[in-house]
Amino acid sequence: MIAPSGLRTELQEGIVSRATVSTELLPSSGTVLSFDFGEKRVGVAVGELSLGMAHPLETIRTGSDAERLVAVERLVSEWRPVLLVVGLPSHLDGTEHKQSARCRQFAQDLQVRFGIATRLVDERLTSHSASLALAEAGIRGRRQKQMLDQVAAQHILNAFFAGRHDATGR
Repeated sequence: MIAPSGLRTELQEGIVSRATVSTELLPSSGTVLSFDFGEKRVGVAVGELSLGMAHPLETIRTGSDAERLVAVERLVSEWRPVLLVVGLPSHLDGTEHKQSARCRQFAQDLQVRFGIATRLVDERLTSHSASLALAEAGIRGRRQKQMLDQVAAQHILNAFFAGRHDATGR
């Protein structure tokens, strides 16, 4: 998909670190869907802006971009989000990860297709922290693999909420 002019710049500038979140043009309440993008699986979490709480929702299991967007369309129709958040992977030193470009493209595709504000959020170590949280809950092995991506999406959304809280003081 071809983005309207300026969209790529907006998404690049819309990268949210764990420490700060731009609250420009964001409503104070409404549903947010968060995505932990992967080539084979996309973890999805849902949250509410006014509550600042995220919950794992589901894992989309498909390798096709078209099938992936159809699955997201179903979720957008069901949850009617006011914002979409996509995790942006990077190395611990902050340099780009090999998946960074694919995640940026996924975020751009979502924004263009659904016309919903989309933010990129630094997702360093979210899969690791999700795995640790699941292990602490007694979920390991095959059971953990089934839930890992959606819990990572939850951690991405919680990072967004934490950064938003830090930026607004609310």
